[in-house]
Amino acid sequence: MTSFSVPRPTVTPQQLLSEQVRRILAAPVYDLAIETPLQAAPALSASLGNQVLLKREDLQPTFSFKIRGAYTRLSRLNAVQRERGVITASAGNHAQGVALAASHLGLKATIVMPTTTPSLKVEGVRSRGGHVVLHGESFPHALAHALKLADSEGATFVPPFDDPDVIAGQGTVAMEILRQRPGALDAIFVPVGGGGLIAGIAAYVKYLRPEVKVIGVEPEDSNCLQAAMAAGERVILPQVGTFADGVAVAQIGAHCFEPVPAFCGRSGDRQQ
Repeated sequence: MTSFSVPRPTVTPQQLLSEQVRRILAAPVYDLAIETPLQAAPALSASLGNQVLLKREDLQPTFSFKIRGAYTRLSRLNAVQRERGVITASAGNHAQGVALAASHLGLKATIVMPTTTPSLKVEGVRSRGGHVVLHGESFPHALAHALKLADSEGATFVPPFDDPDVIAGQGTVAMEILRQRPGALDAIFVPVGGGGLIAGIAAYVKYLRPEVKVIGVEPEDSNCLQAAMAAGERVILPQVGTFADGVAVAQIGAHCFEPVPAFCGRSGDRQQ
């Protein structure tokens, strides 16, 4: 008997975009999130000599775009998964997004946070219905504990960025931007941590408006996407700065990195 392996079908960049856009269009974010305004920034525009618009995701119920991805992921759970609840690890906006999304859907949500998390953030999660477990002095310790709890309790772990449904939810930001700005648009600047937001935005924008640049912005001491693009593969930063703790990520997400090199250009050492 001759054995052989069937080669995995090659997925073209356009097919990848098409699938991600389909997910974005199907994301049920408006069950909980709102469409935020694209607001002119006159002082900033005058200072830079360009028209600058701000996407006001700070107006979301949890003051961040993270609610989009969290709700989209939780909405995809089946009946058994909903019964067992969800677990995540976060010290910031993802924690509050998961807590509020779970509360809206009637699910139990356990949020593991480092013991060093400011009390204001802990109370923000509790006030939105999340059960807080404080563990470890840093995020990696909290993450390891969350994964252990998810395994022992049979709960679903909700990644903060590296998940197709989370990326799809974040991609609805781009859907709104292109609808709100149908005319001339040169570039969209996207903050990058783990890469969920830029992956969703890049997929949607490059599918509908390929001429629009998508530019990632990272702290110089937490540049996991820039390092990955330079190496041609995901790398782990030996250390990251924590001044901007919301984007202090050592390695770009696998699902997040997939569409970015093909659709986000590099124009220098400090741009992606």
